[in-house]
Amino acid sequence: MRILIWHVHGSWTTAFVQGPHTYLVPVTPDRGPDGLGRARTWDWPDSVVEVPPQRLRDEHIDLVIIQRPHELALVDQWLGRRPPLVYLEHNAPDGSSPGVPDTRHPAADIPGVTLVHVTHFNRLMWDAGPTPTTVVEHGIIDPGHRWTGELDRAAVVVNEPIRRGRTTGTDLLPAFARAAPLDVFGMRTEGLADHIGVDPGRCRTRDVPQSDLHAELARRRVYVHPVRWTSLGLSLLEAMHLGMPVVALATTEVTEAVPPGAGVVSNRIDVLTDAVRDFLADPPHARTVGDGARAAALSRYGLSRFLDDWERLLKEVTR
Repeated sequence: MRILIWHVHGSWTTAFVQGPHTYLVPVTPDRGPDGLGRARTWDWPDSVVEVPPQRLRDEHIDLVIIQRPHELALVDQWLGRRPPLVYLEHNAPDGSSPGVPDTRHPAADIPGVTLVHVTHFNRLMWDAGPTPTTVVEHGIIDPGHRWTGELDRAAVVVNEPIRRGRTTGTDLLPAFARAAPLDVFGMRTEGLADHIGVDPGRCRTRDVPQSDLHAELARRRVYVHPVRWTSLGLSLLEAMHLGMPVVALATTEVTEAVPPGAGVVSNRIDVLTDAVRDFLADPPHARTVGDGARAAALSRYGLSRFLDDWERLLKEVTR
């Protein structure tokens, strides 16, 4: 099968393109948002092929996966036809008017589209109308059990924490920094300690290459996921695969992803910060819980299950 898909979400796409198909990704000279081409910081197989938009009309395409509302117009413009369409929704509704429970999904009124969510929470919160809708949960390429916990610090992964603010729990970081020194990994994290009024030694920021991130995370004693409102973060699932104990807000899909024995999940900040202190003070306990986190992640978010689920869906959509 030949599948057209835009390079939008690098981590998710890295798992998806491990399947048995040919994946066509648009590429433009400026490598802008609609033409990023192949990933440069992830390892993609040779079955991912860059195609300039002007060549797409001549390509045989069995299926298109769109991930942003404007991509449908690009399909019409670049292909001049509509192959079977899947709209992949990565996110929960953003909370703008008329409010989350009533947010109509952009794919709700597109004929012939199958809407796929990455979590059951997202499916619950979006109003898809009569559009055929399903869920294919995340799959992670196993990085291996790499946790050492040698550094008595807590790891956080978040991009643009200053801009995104309460959505990603940036305002909660001072409380966590009092429980443990933090290492915050992600893009555009510069100036975070000053922004939240924390000593830089208690809140260090680092933007490391994707190839180094797992090794760096695994050296920290515990992973903290302070996100209030977003889809299920792949960084949380990756930390669990690494064998890290996790501490997370009980929001969105987290309560499903982190079962008992895999970490501490609560909406009480005192419970969460106490858990961080406990993991820092007791490395054997951290290791035991991290082993539980890894087992849970492998069981539910393994790559083979993810690819099998997608294979079944693709066959249904294109038959």
